[in-house]
Amino acid sequence: MGHPRRSAHRVARLVAIGAVVCGGLMVSQAAADGSPAQGPGGRSARALQDTPGSPEAELARSLVDRLGASRTAGSWIGADGKAVVAVTDAAAAAEVDRAGARAKQVRYSMRRLRSATETLRRAPRVAGTAWAVDATANKVVVLGDSTVSADQWSRMKGVAAGIGGEVRMERTTGSFSTRTAGAEPIFTRGGRCSAGFNVTDGQSGYILTAGHCGPDGTAWFADSQGTAGVGTTVRSDFPGSDFSLVRYQNPASDQSSVVNAGDGQVVRITAAGDPVVGQKVFRSGSTSGLRSGEVTALNATVNYPEGTVSGLIQTNVCAEPGDSGGPLFDRNTALGVTSGGTGDCTSGGVTFFQPVTKALTALGVRIPDAPASDGDAAGAAPTAPADGSSAGAQAQPGVPDRPGAPDRPGAPSQPVAPIIPGTQGDTSTLAGIAGYARRLGPGLALVGAGLLGFLATLVIRPGRRRYRGYSTRWG
Repeated sequence: MGHPRRSAHRVARLVAIGAVVCGGLMVSQAAADGSPAQGPGGRSARALQDTPGSPEAELARSLVDRLGASRTAGSWIGADGKAVVAVTDAAAAAEVDRAGARAKQVRYSMRRLRSATETLRRAPRVAGTAWAVDATANKVVVLGDSTVSADQWSRMKGVAAGIGGEVRMERTTGSFSTRTAGAEPIFTRGGRCSAGFNVTDGQSGYILTAGHCGPDGTAWFADSQGTAGVGTTVRSDFPGSDFSLVRYQNPASDQSSVVNAGDGQVVRITAAGDPVVGQKVFRSGSTSGLRSGEVTALNATVNYPEGTVSGLIQTNVCAEPGDSGGPLFDRNTALGVTSGGTGDCTSGGVTFFQPVTKALTALGVRIPDAPASDGDAAGAAPTAPADGSSAGAQAQPGVPDRPGAPDRPGAPSQPVAPIIPGTQGDTSTLAGIAGYARRLGPGLALVGAGLLGFLATLVIRPGRRRYRGYSTRWG
């Protein structure tokens, strides 16, 4: 039978060794990953570099443009990553197949589906409803949230019945709302929003964000106390659309075209483009961090309590109050700014985004790294470069007088997103060192405690019991 003191000594030594091993794993994970907290649909910033490009999306768009709205009914990216085009006749299907995409023959053309959405738009407005063309189902799907009464829903059903079989009615939980309260927070006297993308008109720098965040003349700050000024809203469009332009009040503010992906990781934005259904996308916001999902519909209409907004991107990426105005992107391509939706990042939901290309055209601005080209919207580019570089989230545009991010226009693309000075990954400043220590601290503390415990077991020996003439055996 083992002596109890020696057994306790062995257990203490094993515990100390286990603490060192666990602490080492915690330190290595924190140093290598540094990913933000995740929920349903969440992905770490590191996953951005693995996101595929969108040549299939461009192929799908080009085929739809060539064949026209009367012979096609939208396009999407299939589960296998291949472009799929909905067509209404066999000749169009053959042309799609020859081009290298996959054709799906459907009943209703995009022209007819758009006619259905126009009829819905002309009907009496019902707050809490939304609709969009579901290309994969070849239907216009009308959603009604929990605020829509039974009588209102019955009237909407009557409108849908008058249109025909191309409309499908669905109820959803929660309520459609703008997400005011994103990547970096910017504050006004009465609320909080997210900065979307840095843009320029060639002379001044601006923040592109959601229009419902504040009307013209709204003052924005980097802190909730309203002491560090960021800029003022000079143009706001909401409802109808949902975008606004905030002019930086301090020219020295960091206006580089990057977005914050969390924990010191950023992604440089070099283009603006339009998504396709089925495309994998990322959204960043100060409330719920970096999240991912897919585009589920385009040209969606939402009847918010404040008014109707049309032409939106519909996704299954989650969002929460405070994420308004935050960036939607795919690698280095800006796609949209967060408008609103229903649900949260625990249960999931539907989120809508104002397309960036429409906002850039209306405002006469562009992404700083993307010079305007003849015939295109300012700053717009159809696709992201396929160089494998990451794309991402705003480099703290709400923080004035901050040193510029290292990834500047003209700099070579990097496989891993660069580190913003002063964030957790940066050890060149006191704030960066403190952030780095906070991330590694728990693991280092466990390693230290384990080493001390192990040394103690080497120094302190269990006492030997002396047996005075008794047999070492029972019996």
